[in-house]
Amino acid sequence: MSESLVVCDVAEDLVEKLRNFHFRKDMNNAAIIMKIDKDKRLVVLDEELEGISPDELKDALPEQPPRFTVYSYKYQHDDGRVSYPLCFIFSSPVGCKPEQQMMYAGSKNKQVQTAELTKVFEIRNTEDLTEEWLREKLGFFH
Repeated sequence: MSESLVVCDVAEDLVEKLRNFHFRKDMNNAAIIMKIDKDKRLVVLDEELEGISPDELKDALPEQPPRFTVYSYKYQHDDGRVSYPLCFIFSSPVGCKPEQQMMYAGSKNKQVQTAELTKVFEIRNTEDLTEEWLREKLGFFH
């Protein structure tokens, strides 16, 4: 079964962009939204956004086609400290084409490894992407 799964590589310029994103010095939320170029079998940059809240990110994601997002989230702790957790969000909407779903699902692990992230979340409905959802997923209230 896994032999039929199409795994896409990550475009070289995107690999570099993700590496730089890890070390960014900006003090705001930011996102790199990625899509699959079906013809080239490559994960490529779709959009780069600065100063974007989780709710704005939700609005930036398309309703149907899946997307990979690396999101830097500014979190103010109760004790005044600020951290910027990086998370990988795989939006895989219900109702997208099965071929598209398989390409993204088959490429997800490679993308997570390339982005070198451990906080990996999946949403089936972009409406679920809220600040509360993200805080819960990141375990800030546990």
